[in-house]
Amino acid sequence: MATRSTLRFLLNDTPIELSDVRASVTLLDYLRLERRLTGTKEGCNEGDCGACTVLVGRLRNGELSYESLNACIRFVGSLDGCHVVTVEHLAAGDSLHPVQQALVDHHGSQCGFCTPGIVMSLYALWMRTPSPSEAEIETALQGNLCRCTGYEPIIKAAKAASTYGSPQDDPLTTERERVTAQLQAWRDDHLVEVTAASPLGDEERFFVPQTTEQLADVLDAHPTATIVAGATDVGLWVNKDHRAITPAVFIGNLGALQTIEVKKDAVTIGGGVSYSDFMPVLKQHFSHLEELWWRVGGEQVRNMGTIGGNIANGSPIGDSPPGFIALGARLTLRSKAGARSLPLEDFFLAYGKQDLRPGEFVEALTVPIPQNGTHNGVYKISKRRDEDISALCAAFSVTLEGGRISACRIAFGGMAGTPKRAEHTETALLGEPWTMDTINAARPKLAEDYQPLSDWRGTSAYRLLTAQNLLTRFFLEHTTAGEADGAVRLQRDPNASGTVVAA
Repeated sequence: MATRSTLRFLLNDTPIELSDVRASVTLLDYLRLERRLTGTKEGCNEGDCGACTVLVGRLRNGELSYESLNACIRFVGSLDGCHVVTVEHLAAGDSLHPVQQALVDHHGSQCGFCTPGIVMSLYALWMRTPSPSEAEIETALQGNLCRCTGYEPIIKAAKAASTYGSPQDDPLTTERERVTAQLQAWRDDHLVEVTAASPLGDEERFFVPQTTEQLADVLDAHPTATIVAGATDVGLWVNKDHRAITPAVFIGNLGALQTIEVKKDAVTIGGGVSYSDFMPVLKQHFSHLEELWWRVGGEQVRNMGTIGGNIANGSPIGDSPPGFIALGARLTLRSKAGARSLPLEDFFLAYGKQDLRPGEFVEALTVPIPQNGTHNGVYKISKRRDEDISALCAAFSVTLEGGRISACRIAFGGMAGTPKRAEHTETALLGEPWTMDTINAARPKLAEDYQPLSDWRGTSAYRLLTAQNLLTRFFLEHTTAGEADGAVRLQRDPNASGTVVAA
């Protein structure tokens, strides 16, 4: 197997080759400490505030594509073959970039700490949508927090940016051929392997495979290696928990894991597909998941985070597993020995433990497309609507025939140590008429399916009552007024404020 010991990427206008970078070094630290590009700020250091936002371009099917992301949780080792663009690259001589000038003229900056990240998020939006709607602006700014301005002047600046200049004249447009040629010239089939000493004197090693075969070989030789896809979780392991991730295997550039195959009855999602990349297919075939998808972090996190990574991490409050479990998804795992498939719910064995054998990685997820007669719904409950972790997440898929429930799958996250189906509740519903009486009879069965814990996001009683009310809500949203008979009364937790079904 051909290997090389250098990492290669383009930083603004400068080609970079590194042979002594550690696996745990973030792009933010590299920019600020090694390159003195201090426009990129450190705020939360966990991908929430957006002060560290930069753009990263990469080749996709020969085309150069740029995305905003959080430099604080992106590792330098994942940048092989990429183009990193920081806020310093925008202004030309004494002239500010159109986005920057619009923010100045519309008073979109006060203390200024968050401003570079906001500039970069609006720059990404301006490049793809020069005249955005207010909804598009708000989506682009989901991952950028500002305590000073109240956002109104920032939104005005975003609307006005196109009057200051056109993306057709921007360096990322005019220099696209040159940048593409540089990244193409660096492309090879060599496995990247870099080892560097840490400040404590030990060594950190990382690999960047170019094919899934190389990935399987690396994991076969290093079965305890940390696989890093989008790093939206692993970045926090390093920044907040100071966990060692060596040897790390960065798989963000594996095109074979970033495919989406749509067939008549199912969609197969590669393990490296990001939330952003899946959005167009989700809107077409799984529209009931769309609202949930928009609440997965900010745009930077959705650009980085992968569906396969969310599943492989095994968190009981991961956003995607409940909805996919309710749809009957199957997971494909691969290793050097070959591939195997299993129902998604069977992958989660216990808290922190998944059915992932040494050397295996998540290759794909196959999700059945809902058929006519099937009702689907998903609800996320969290303390803060956007950019927050679930207190619980509920997903329902119910098929009706002749007014009776002929098929039923219900899954919850946040109610147990793993994402888990509500099997007793499903049994209580199966074959019964689609009526309020049936729902009321099934509600107590959720207490047999789950014994949720109490933590700062909610008590056990709150979670259980909320789960029961979400079952009722699902029924009300997928029935007629006559079928409901007007008999529903949503219960409240006497120790909590607000209606417990508020999503």
